[in-house]
Amino acid sequence: MAVTPRVLLGVGAGIAAYKVAWLASRLVQRGVVVRVAMTPRATEFVGALTFEGLVGSKVIRTSTQVDPDGTAPHIEAARQSQAFLIAPATADLLARLAHGAADDPVSLLALTCRCPLVVCPAMNDAMWTAAPVQANVAALRARGVEFLGPVRGHLAEGYEAIGRLVEPEVMLERLLQLVGVGP
Repeated sequence: MAVTPRVLLGVGAGIAAYKVAWLASRLVQRGVVVRVAMTPRATEFVGALTFEGLVGSKVIRTSTQVDPDGTAPHIEAARQSQAFLIAPATADLLARLAHGAADDPVSLLALTCRCPLVVCPAMNDAMWTAAPVQANVAALRARGVEFLGPVRGHLAEGYEAIGRLVEPEVMLERLLQLVGVGP
């Protein structure tokens, strides 16, 4: 019997969060079960209802949340997911991930998931090249975290530089590889 592919998406607080909604929709269209966790500030950029409508389940917004079936979604999602992708990963979120913080659902899940973790940074070029951010990236890579991007492109600040979130098609392709869904 084939295993239903399951992906967890962690949404950080950045203008590029809208790209994750596109990604969630495409994953569902490909037959992947998607669960979404959001940092509290991420909901300032894209509403939880958007993701809930796209994936058909409640967004994980707190560590004390309980689903209608009585399960704790942050525990079940961590146990069932075959891949966890976090985007946009801001400088702040990268710091929390690198230092093992668990003060929001996304960083908490990053500690408890045993599946591959893919992080997609997005921030301005000054932040991306800052020594503390690069130290956090190095620490995460040393722990086996995979990075997609950032790439050079038009930033929210209005100029071209490194720091742009990779396009959602790139994220989609990688997640489908990780969960074994063919082209």
